[in-house]
Amino acid sequence: MHQSKQIIVIALVVLLMGVLLAQPIKGLVKQDEEMEQAQPTGNAGAELVNLESVSAVAKQGLDAGLVQEIAAVEAALSTSEGTERLNLLKELAGHWDDVEKSAPLGFSYEEIAKIEPSLENWMKAGDAFTAAYENLQDTVVAPVLVHHAQEAYQSALELDADNLDAKTGLGTAIVNGGGAPMQGIAMLMEVVQEEPKNLKANMNLGLFSMRSRQFDKAVDRFKTVVEVKPSAEAWFYLATSYENIGLKADAIKAFQESKAIAADPSLSQFIDRKVDELSK
Repeated sequence: MHQSKQIIVIALVVLLMGVLLAQPIKGLVKQDEEMEQAQPTGNAGAELVNLESVSAVAKQGLDAGLVQEIAAVEAALSTSEGTERLNLLKELAGHWDDVEKSAPLGFSYEEIAKIEPSLENWMKAGDAFTAAYENLQDTVVAPVLVHHAQEAYQSALELDADNLDAKTGLGTAIVNGGGAPMQGIAMLMEVVQEEPKNLKANMNLGLFSMRSRQFDKAVDRFKTVVEVKPSAEAWFYLATSYENIGLKADAIKAFQESKAIAADPSLSQFIDRKVDELSK
């Protein structure tokens, strides 16, 4: 399942690249005083986005037997409390994890963490919300998931103020929230200052550099990422960054590295066209 998930993600990289470059991050190139503008509330549509609503969407397309199992757990949850409720939530989270449905998984772990607060539970909630909003363009649902991710990572940091994964998740969510991006960037910079080769922080700093069209900075970030853990996605972003600063030979090499790892026909065809264009 992991391999098929990777292929889907890599195929989406091509489709989302235009969106990524067309949406500069608000405030990244503005003066410091503009950082004090209003924070995102995350409340718009929040009452419509909850475990029940995302579960209804996530069930679509699932095996009928599994849907019945999940529905039975949800029905039992409505009248449960204490240890029984905690166990049912963990069972529900297990179902959503098995089928890689990040949004209901996030809400499930959020409820678990409220009953059983721990760094692990809050991190699982934050990571699930992050995975959900990163793969969603819905203008109502995505901001709510970002807000929940922020709250989960903040709760994690209250338990361990030095946790780099929580700092990375919170910093990334703050930038994606759109209200005070420099605050989030500063948090990610703190992470790489403490751990220069931190994979997630460098990846997100690279993406944010691309969105602000600072491709030279993006190159440095993605070079670190492919050094630590090469992936088709990271090589593709590095290639695109090279292309945008005119380093065609480096772009071609990076595109070919992406193609070799992904082994995805759609991405391979796209890269072949890009290499052909850059070779002229």
